[in-house]
Amino acid sequence: MGRVEGKVAIVTGGALGIGQTTCLFLAKEGAKVAVTDILDKEGQQVTDKIKGFGGLAKFWHLDVSKEEEVKKVFTDINKTFGKINILVNNAGISGVSKPTDEITEEEWDRVMAINVKGVFFCTKQVIPYMRKTGDGSIINLSSIYGIVSAPDVPPYHASKGAVRIMTKTDAFLYAKDNIRVNSVHPGFIWTPMLENFLRSQGDVEAGRRMLDSLQPIGHIGETEDIANGILYLASDESKFVTGSELVIDGGYTAK
Repeated sequence: MGRVEGKVAIVTGGALGIGQTTCLFLAKEGAKVAVTDILDKEGQQVTDKIKGFGGLAKFWHLDVSKEEEVKKVFTDINKTFGKINILVNNAGISGVSKPTDEITEEEWDRVMAINVKGVFFCTKQVIPYMRKTGDGSIINLSSIYGIVSAPDVPPYHASKGAVRIMTKTDAFLYAKDNIRVNSVHPGFIWTPMLENFLRSQGDVEAGRRMLDSLQPIGHIGETEDIANGILYLASDESKFVTGSELVIDGGYTAK
């Protein structure tokens, strides 16, 4: 207990899936958590869960693709909690799964606006607060598909590759400010995003069994598997870790 005691954490896309579990884990370990998402009802439910076990959290509506909204929300978070130590850039969408030559500019731009520009805007706006605090940990959610690829969802794969390199660049840029920047690369994790993707492809249960069979460890992961990695990078246990790629994928990319 207390691995992030006294720290203030922002989690984007905190209402569901990996984001929700991350909010709960950080709060249980002592952080004050700013839960942000475009899903107001679900986001408020996360803060209620945290308050239910004695944690401290507040929900903010946030569309990460809008810089002025990011700036306003981060200003209010800092005013409410007094500082910002941790940013988890988790908000993201999968986008369309079509061959590259069939994707429209609008479909491409929608993924980039959230998955890439959202990380850019949030990082840009949090840096001044972390400098003032004197330390910081930024954790960017990339994917195994920021490292390897597959013949589907081209905009998603491109966006996660961008996040991987953005992470390394920012790790260099802000190390002098005692701000660490790392990326987490989940494999197949059972989340609403994955479930919806499988549903769009047909049989959800058959799809899950197929994905289980692809993992060397024998099954896909749970959101807790990723949240534990994020918690490590958020804590002082990882004080010598920056610019790294934490791959949590059941061995998928070891093939």
